[in-house]
Order: sequence, then structure tokens, then C-alpha cells
Amino acid sequence: MKRLFDFPDPVNEAAARTVALGVVILSALALVTGWAWILALLLYGFAARVLTGPTLSPLGQFATRVVAPRLPRLTRFSPGPPKRFAQGVGLGVTSAATLTWLLAGWPVARWLLLPLLAAASLEAFAGYCVGCAMFRGLMRLGVIPESVCAACADLSEHYRRLGANAD
Repeated sequence: MKRLFDFPDPVNEAAARTVALGVVILSALALVTGWAWILALLLYGFAARVLTGPTLSPLGQFATRVVAPRLPRLTRFSPGPPKRFAQGVGLGVTSAATLTWLLAGWPVARWLLLPLLAAASLEAFAGYCVGCAMFRGLMRLGVIPESVCAACADLSEHYRRLGANAD
């Protein structure tokens, strides 16, 4: 049972970026079509990934089992705790959007998808994880102890490597 709730550490960047691309597609589809029910898919996906990593997430399974193995040239790894934190931020934003939709309607809730769309786009297209940067900032402030993720104390080297290997 413990294995069910494990989050991968390290995380394959190709898989993480594929999941982010899925979030971009779903968010954009909801915004363009007005299909608020897509919030339920996003909410489930984030909750599943926060609790179990890719195990119970259809998008996570697709990313780790189908896409990432086919992109060995792009295989890079980053620490798991910041990625889990980022999924938690996505869960928070999606929860707020879902509650707003239920209480105030889609015209109000749809605006809450814009920061999610922006953050997921940065991850999917540029490899920059906003949640990971937040995690690092909270570590610097002492809110998150370094013992949670020693490799996370300085993610700037990770991003330098990503940029250097982007050829």
C-alpha cells in the first residue's frame, strides 16, 4: 500500500513536461469551449498525482509509460519533492477554480485557469517549473527544511544543465 502513495524521486523531465502539456491542452480546451466539466478531469489528475505520482493518473501513466520511454535523448531527471509540490499548487488552483465554478459560475471560474495555463505552459514548452521555483524559495525562507530535499536547495544548476543540453 505504501508503494501506491510513493512519488517518484527523481522525476523524468520528459514525463513531467508531457503531463504539463496535457494540463495545457485540457485548460485551453476548457477556456475555448466553455466546457467547465474539464475542471473535474484536471482536479482528479492533480489529486491523483499529488497522492500517488503517476500511478493513478491516466495522464501520468501515458507520460511515464508511453512518451518518456520514446524520448531517451531528452531523458533528464530532477528531484521529486519540488515536482510533487508543483502538483499540489496545481491541485490548489484547480480546487479554487472548481469551487468558484460551483459557487459563482463558469464566467468567473474560467479566469482562475489562466495562471494554471501559464505555469503549465512554462513547464511544457520551456522546462521551467514555477512550483519548483516556489519550493526553492520556501526552502530559502526556511519554511521547507532542507532535509525534505537536499538536492533541491539550489535548482539553478539543474536549470543551467537543461539550457546547456537543449541543443
